[in-house]
Amino acid sequence: MNNQTYYPIKSKTPIFLTIFLILLCILIVIFFAFRKNFTKTTEVAQINLNTQLEQTENLNKENTQKEEQKKDVSFTLTALGDVLCHNTQFWDAYNRSTGEYDFSYVFQDIKQYTEKSDVTIANLETSFAGVDKGYSNYPTFNSPDSLVTALKNIGIDIITTAGNHCLDMGFSGLSRTIDVLNQNEIEHLGTYQSEEEQNKLFLKNINGAKVAFINYTYGTNGIPIPSGKDFCVNLIDKDLIEKHIEQAKLEKADIIIACMHWGTEYRTTANEEQKELSDFLFQTGVDIIIGNHPHVIEPFETREVIMPNGSVKQCFVAYALGNFTADQNAINTRDSIILNLKITKKADESVSIDTIDYIPIYMYKNPSLSIQKFKLIDLKKSIADYENGTNSSITSTQYNLFKKELSQIQKILGE
Repeated sequence: MNNQTYYPIKSKTPIFLTIFLILLCILIVIFFAFRKNFTKTTEVAQINLNTQLEQTENLNKENTQKEEQKKDVSFTLTALGDVLCHNTQFWDAYNRSTGEYDFSYVFQDIKQYTEKSDVTIANLETSFAGVDKGYSNYPTFNSPDSLVTALKNIGIDIITTAGNHCLDMGFSGLSRTIDVLNQNEIEHLGTYQSEEEQNKLFLKNINGAKVAFINYTYGTNGIPIPSGKDFCVNLIDKDLIEKHIEQAKLEKADIIIACMHWGTEYRTTANEEQKELSDFLFQTGVDIIIGNHPHVIEPFETREVIMPNGSVKQCFVAYALGNFTADQNAINTRDSIILNLKITKKADESVSIDTIDYIPIYMYKNPSLSIQKFKLIDLKKSIADYENGTNSSITSTQYNLFKKELSQIQKILGE
């Protein structure tokens, strides 16, 4: 028997297979690691791209807004004269059956003109100190609150309050007048309840134009400013005016409108002080001046003003608009106008007064009536209605009176 031992031959295949599998695993790990890194990089790149797109979009929006801001912006401004209220007027407005005062009938024929403007502004020549103080006449005025309601209802947006009668009822009367205007949602400037209020610029956005209004009076009829309350009324003081105009420029106002309580009572032309002040206001930065106080109409004019830097700008001044409401009997004191301006802030930052027109009005007191005697008359319309036979209630006496008053207005202002 053959005693030779047999050993099995080991195959080499498992070794190669093992190596192959190890290499394959390494490759798989490398692949997934690379893929994860690639995904992260892609995600970061996408985030960066999205951020860049968002920034570009925001920049485009800002550029679009800037382009829009550079467009011409226009608005209409309607300006009215002095709001006075004599005792004959509040007696006439009193309703005995209700115990209330209603002035609405006075404005029925002219409210269509005051309602339609972008902004309507009037000047106050009375106070609203309350019934407890007693309603009073010249020389110290105190009127029923319902007059403010009537003014609000015909579309008056702003009332200037810096005037010679603002302290007729003392600081408490001045302060309550502000409260009544606030309650009726009529904006106001010129008198203040605190220093903080005085220091705040009156800036109004009108159709996209930033319009600053400033308001000053020559005095307070000799009534002293209350001690410690110098802030309560803006007096005509060039340092104060310059301060407010500079503030308007810093707050980037497009247009500055100065409302001035100035002039000589019952004089139908501007005095030298008004002319000098208007030059100062224009040179300092004001674009438009609306004047009041003389109780009669004074002319208005446009000017090409050469500024200190050599540039030329268009400016406008209405020296006085007359009495909007009053019961005075001196010549021209019952005549007034509704002044209408179309103003444009141009893309090049200049300001233009595109159109200037006015509605001649007259405060008529009908002697044939026992109540509601006062009525503001649209002179041109009433004359035309009589001539066309479309209003039989107008008498020949009234017609001749209206023609006379219209002629007087046109002598001062022109056609």
